[in-house]
Amino acid sequence: MAGRSGGGRLFETVNAVLIAALVILCLAPLLHIASMSLSSNRAILSGDVTVLPLGWNVDAYRIVFQDDTMLRALLVSVVLTVSYTCLAMLLTIAAAYPLSKRLRGKKIVMFLILFTMFFSGGTIPDYLLIRSLHLTNHIGSLILPAIINPFFLIILITFLRSLPEGLTEAAEMDGSSHFRTLTRIVLPLSLPALATLSLFYAVGRWNGFMDALMYITNPKLYPIQLKLYQVVMNSMTNDPLSTQGDQLVAIMPESIKAASIMFATVPILIVYPWLQKYFISGAMLGSVKE
Repeated sequence: MAGRSGGGRLFETVNAVLIAALVILCLAPLLHIASMSLSSNRAILSGDVTVLPLGWNVDAYRIVFQDDTMLRALLVSVVLTVSYTCLAMLLTIAAAYPLSKRLRGKKIVMFLILFTMFFSGGTIPDYLLIRSLHLTNHIGSLILPAIINPFFLIILITFLRSLPEGLTEAAEMDGSSHFRTLTRIVLPLSLPALATLSLFYAVGRWNGFMDALMYITNPKLYPIQLKLYQVVMNSMTNDPLSTQGDQLVAIMPESIKAASIMFATVPILIVYPWLQKYFISGAMLGSVKE
C-alpha cells in the first residue's frame, strides 16, 4: 500500500508540474502582448519587455479606443458572432435530432455529411458562388457558407443518441409531438453539449477572417479580426490605424499592434466564464459510460 501511495503522489506531482508548465506556455504569449501594449517606447525599443509591462503607458489603448473604425469593427463582430452562433445552433439541432432517431435514408445523409468533411469545392469555386449569389460585401457571406460544421453536428448526434430512449418514448406515448419532445425534454438534458458547441461556433466565427478578406471590401463591414489583420500589416509602414495627425508619432507601432490584439481578444475571453460550467461537462461527453 505504501508503494502504491508513494507512486500515486509522484504521479500527481508530475502531473501538476506538467499542467503548470502548459499553463505557463499558454499564458506567456498573451502576457507578453499585454505587456507590450502597456509598456513605454524605450522599453519596447530596448527589447526588455517580457511578461510584465515596463514604463507604464496606456496611450496605445487611448488611440485604439478613439478610433471609430476599430469600435465599428468590434460591433460588427459582436453582431456577426451572435447571429452566426444562434443560426448555426438552430440548424445543427434541427439536423441532429432527426438523425439521432430511426430515419429512412439516414445512412445516405450521414455519408453526405462526412463527405463534406474531407472534400470541398475549393476557394475559387466558393468565391464564384458567393459572387453569383450577390453576397459579396454582405454579412450573409460570413454566415451562410459555414452555417453548419459537420464535425459539431456529428458530436451532437452522438450525444443525443446517448440520452435514455425511455424518456422520449414515454413522451410520445403521452401524445407529445416531436417538436414538444425536443424543446421540453431533449434540449434541457443537452445543455452541456449545446453550450460547448455554441462556444466552439462563437470562437470559430470570432477568430475567422479569411472569408471576410475574400468577400468583404466595404470598410464599414470589416469584422474585428480583419481590422486587426490590417493593423498588423500597416504596422510595418508605421501607420497602424491609418489615422491622421501627429498623435501616432510618439507611439510605437508595436505598442498599438499589441493593444489592438488585446482589444480583439479580450471580448471572446469574457464569454468563457459564463459557459465554463457547461463547457467542462460538455468536454467530458462520452468519456464515462455507466
